[in-house]
Amino acid sequence: MDIHVKNLVFSYPHSSLTVLQGINLYIPSGQFVAVIGQSGCGKSTLLRLLAGLLRPTHGEIHLNGTEAHPHANTPTLAWMGQSPALLPWLTAYQNVAMALRFLRNGNPPLMSPAEALSRVGLAAYAHEYPHRLSGGMQQRVALARLLVQGAPVWLMDEPFAALDELTREHLSNTLLDLWLWLHPTIIWVTHHIYEAVRLADRILVLSPRPAQIVEDIPVVLPRPRDENHPGFNAYVTQLRKALFATNLQGGLTYAGHDDE
Repeated sequence: MDIHVKNLVFSYPHSSLTVLQGINLYIPSGQFVAVIGQSGCGKSTLLRLLAGLLRPTHGEIHLNGTEAHPHANTPTLAWMGQSPALLPWLTAYQNVAMALRFLRNGNPPLMSPAEALSRVGLAAYAHEYPHRLSGGMQQRVALARLLVQGAPVWLMDEPFAALDELTREHLSNTLLDLWLWLHPTIIWVTHHIYEAVRLADRILVLSPRPAQIVEDIPVVLPRPRDENHPGFNAYVTQLRKALFATNLQGGLTYAGHDDE
């Protein structure tokens, strides 16, 4: 499913502060796009607008040529955030199955909860409760919950940010395998430069508020990607320069959690 954003502007109600200003963006179906920028620039706000959780102040968002709105009758969008948001009184299987209650178009799910858990390496933990699972395992349950919905667009707001580096890399590899298998359109918010280059087909760099796209960088590297490859390091350097320039523009540090 492709996404077309036209002259998107967003300000919070009763606020003079403009968060996003003049965002124009086309994402073809199946592309993996990373969005990066300094803390507080509006990355997560952009994702919430795409999800229909916020309404644009001006501009339009189109999914496959149809204007998006928060009450669509088809499950075109799936969300995964920093917190796995699991219900503690339900098992891993039950948490994944819960997502099926919200499929409103009457179509069968892409796969069963058991198969989704198997795809993320948790078949043996289907009947465990969240408190018995590690942080990485909880995020795998959240990934299985996203997977079972069969949505063609995955909106992912730093889902692995709180995990240790090794677990984060393992989950990134799992995600890449799923993307290569299903080819959903993924919009991935991150603060992690190496992660953006390792995962994405394309990287968008946002300026400080009011945020605009200041760099739109296609990543032309073969997969799997080697962080020691000169081409990989060239992209890392390009991103560092772009982010350093935006930090000078905004006078803020590039660190921390982007809650808007």
